[in-house]
Amino acid sequence: MKGYFELKKFVFGLLAKELPRHITYHGLEHTLDVLEVCDQYINAFNLSGEEAHLIRIAAIVHDLGFLKSPLNHEEVGAEMASEIMKNLGMDPNHIEEVYRMVMATKIPQTPETDLQKIICDADLDYLGRDDYPEISAKLFEELKALNFLKNKEEWRMLQIKFLQEHAFHTHFAKKHREPKKQFWLNQIKKGKEV
Repeated sequence: MKGYFELKKFVFGLLAKELPRHITYHGLEHTLDVLEVCDQYINAFNLSGEEAHLIRIAAIVHDLGFLKSPLNHEEVGAEMASEIMKNLGMDPNHIEEVYRMVMATKIPQTPETDLQKIICDADLDYLGRDDYPEISAKLFEELKALNFLKNKEEWRMLQIKFLQEHAFHTHFAKKHREPKKQFWLNQIKKGKEV
């Protein structure tokens, strides 16, 4: 797909160089993780070349808005991505599709298409994985630095609420991620450090 590699290089460069240091979760490492999970979905669902490129682009740009602000970062990032894609001469229909995919990741997630469901589940894939404690610790540090949280108890209550309200969208995530997510929820409810 025209412009894909240029977009990837440009966005990864921006995230690596310009993201504020206190953004410890929504950075390049998270973006790479989401991209890797999307590749797993692409293979598992045998997506077409065009669909595969669109899902990869959405993974690459989905948290771009954190370069400017954590508030409304989906809207900000979707607009930034649209501008970058336009400058690279990418198909207007693809630009619109990626815009909608990024917007679908806004909490609470509202995916309508299969591709939107994939990007939403890939974005929060870690909720149902063994590395949940390490990744959630990065999010805790980020939220503390942004003054969204004051202490571990607030974080514990936020995790419980979020994990209870969150729902995976694809059959794959429901089968392979939901059980481990429930395990982490039960651990946190019991007051165990995860």
